[in-house]
Amino acid sequence: MKKFAKLLALVCAIPLILCACKGDSTAGDDRDDSVLTGYSEAETDVPDDINVVLTDDAPIKNFIMPEVGENIAVMTVKDYGTIKIKLFPVEAAKGTENFVGLANIDYYDELIFHRVIKDFMNQGGDPRGDGTGGSSMWGDKFDGGIPEGLYHFSGAIAYANSGGTDTNGSQFYIVNTPAGYVNGGAYQDAAGNIINVTDIYQTGLTLPKNVATMYEEKGGVPFLDGSYTVFGQVFEGLDVVRAIGDAPTDANDKPLTQILIEDISIVPYEG
Repeated sequence: MKKFAKLLALVCAIPLILCACKGDSTAGDDRDDSVLTGYSEAETDVPDDINVVLTDDAPIKNFIMPEVGENIAVMTVKDYGTIKIKLFPVEAAKGTENFVGLANIDYYDELIFHRVIKDFMNQGGDPRGDGTGGSSMWGDKFDGGIPEGLYHFSGAIAYANSGGTDTNGSQFYIVNTPAGYVNGGAYQDAAGNIINVTDIYQTGLTLPKNVATMYEEKGGVPFLDGSYTVFGQVFEGLDVVRAIGDAPTDANDKPLTQILIEDISIVPYEG
């Protein structure tokens, strides 16, 4: 029987090292290694049928604009610009609390985006700068769960993990896909060609109808849904996110020129 290929996975299973550290909220040095991946090995058979399965509409919270006075995150990236992020303290309470707590102790200031994959995601938040570090505000891993109504549309921000949402730490990623571009993973056909799935309706996923339509409009990485804690959405500066995604990288997806997060501040939205 022909099988659908193993899809591109962000966190877990095969190799890029990620972790949370043990200690207090100021971040200690004892770290438990865990894993992060890029493309997995593709299977050799072309799938018989990879058409998406559509279900009833579901709530979508990503694109609700912040209200005046509501706390947002403002990320300043050296030589690139400013990214403004709506946070979801109701839907993603634990994930938002952690991000806000770390930002308020300047944890993210002067860290880099250590892993960038074009048309996929930009990952940062590791004080070691190599994917092997990081701590939650509580000094250990935490479980942020799968917040309802938050999906991996372009501009979504979520925690990297090492096999489940109970391994969240400080490392996060921002989806950098262009509008209308769906990263649906990849498979290898019988001739050995790598086929990238870029049509939401050919991903083989089960999705609410309105979510599939939104992916078709906004772009994103739908196969990550249900495995990672999405806690925010870029509402201004998505051009900056995509510009970072275009940065030249080495064989380990690390930018050839350092991309520095100068500051992440939590401030009231002024409208």
